[in-house]
Amino acid sequence: MTARIDQQLAFLVEADKLKSVLRATTLCDGSRRENSGEHSWHIALYALVMAEHSDSPVNVDRVIKMLLIHDLVEIDAGDTPIHGDHDPAEMAAVEQAAADRLFGILPADQTREFRALWEEFEAAETDDAVFAKSIDRVQPVISNLESGGGTWPQYNVTRDQLQTRVGVKVKRGAPAIWTALRTRIDAWFAENR
Repeated sequence: MTARIDQQLAFLVEADKLKSVLRATTLCDGSRRENSGEHSWHIALYALVMAEHSDSPVNVDRVIKMLLIHDLVEIDAGDTPIHGDHDPAEMAAVEQAAADRLFGILPADQTREFRALWEEFEAAETDDAVFAKSIDRVQPVISNLESGGGTWPQYNVTRDQLQTRVGVKVKRGAPAIWTALRTRIDAWFAENR
C-alpha cells in the first residue's frame, strides 16, 4: 500500500507543475494571464454549472474528471493557443509522449483509467467528451469577452476564426451556450472591428 501511495503522491506533486504553465487567456478582469491549473479548475466548475445545456445527457462526474486531467500534458508540452500558429501533428506527438510520462507515474490501474479518459477527451466522440470539449472552448471566450477582447487583438482573431475554431466545437456539445455567446461575440466585433 505504501508504494501505491508513493506513486499517487508523486503524480500529484508532478501535477502541481500545471500551475506554472501560463496560457494566452487572461483572467476575466484582464489583470494577468491564467495558468493551466486555474483553467482546469474553472472549466470543471463550468461543466458542473452548465451541464443542463449539453446537447445530450452526460455523466457530469466523468466530464469533470476529463476536464481536470485533459491539460496535464501541458506540463511537458506547454500551452498551445487555439489562435496561435503551430503544427497540430507535431503537438499531438508531443502531447502523447507527455501523457505516457505523466500518467505512467500513477499505479497501473489509475494509469489506464486516466489515460483512457484523456484519450476519450482528445477523440471527442462520446457525449461526455463532446460536452467536455465544448466547455473547454467556452471559458476562454468568456474571459476574452469579460476583459474587453483579451488576447483577440494580439492574435488578430476574426469572427470567422471564432466560428471555425471554437464555435463548431461548442455548438456540437452545447448549442444553446454557443447561441448565447454568439450574441455577445457579434456585439464585441461590431464595436471593435
